[in-house]
Amino acid sequence: MFNVTINEVLLPNGETLAYREREGGETTVLLIHGNMTSSKHWDLVLENIDAKYKLYAVDLRGFGSSSYNNPVMSIKDFSDDVKLFVDEIGLRDFSIVGWSTGGAVAMQFTADYPGYCNKLILLASESTRGYPFDGKLNENDEPRRFALHEEIKRDVTKTIPVQTAYDTNNTELLKIIWNAVIYTHYQPAPELYDEYVQDMRTQRNLAEVHHSNNTFNISHHHNGLVEGNGKVDDITVPVLVLRGDRDFVVTAEMTNELLEDLGEKARFIELTNCGHSPLVDDLPQLLKAMAQFLDSEV
Repeated sequence: MFNVTINEVLLPNGETLAYREREGGETTVLLIHGNMTSSKHWDLVLENIDAKYKLYAVDLRGFGSSSYNNPVMSIKDFSDDVKLFVDEIGLRDFSIVGWSTGGAVAMQFTADYPGYCNKLILLASESTRGYPFDGKLNENDEPRRFALHEEIKRDVTKTIPVQTAYDTNNTELLKIIWNAVIYTHYQPAPELYDEYVQDMRTQRNLAEVHHSNNTFNISHHHNGLVEGNGKVDDITVPVLVLRGDRDFVVTAEMTNELLEDLGEKARFIELTNCGHSPLVDDLPQLLKAMAQFLDSEV
């Protein structure tokens, strides 16, 4: 078993970020989780990836054991926290693995702060053009893409049901949701699954994350809500894009947008018989793809 410690660091902006640190060699990797998760959900990677990797897994603001003193209203808010975080603990020249929403955070960070990240792995990541939020304000409404944070907070299809499940410890509903869209074939061991669900309930920024994903766009295209800012051009490191062939959260179209916008700097591997959580569906396949890329010369 590897030694994994849980630490905290106070950022200059007044937020405190918690993070897991795993002993390892000279190849440093920063793991950035997605929505409804935290660094806790990287535990299988922390426990099983080769000892030559030194790992850090951060709890983003409003997740896990990190603080939520000020609301997050954009992916850039998260990525700016990551910049303060790596500066505080002295990290440079590292690779990043961003999962789902964490992929957007990783892309924004890599684009904004050259010289830190040397390789980027986008695992089941949302598009360079964001992740649209379609919802309803009333059950009888037709679904439509929301534009405002206040609308997303009042959404009766996703935001309110999940927030209510958090608040009331309705673990049965949370598992129903995850079994429908995340753990569609395989599930974590029962005790671990219970830990994951309780960890989900630490999230304090559900509507804000949906809004941040809805308005994220670093491409050169209009995404149906906002114009792209072209920041994708500032990502100059090699990128590996990984998507499970039965991912019900991130569509093949979103992944194609990623590959189109990233161009020749990106390569793609489809993870066979995996959904949105290859960490649970086929951990050996995931770790093999990650290691081959991290160890390559390109």
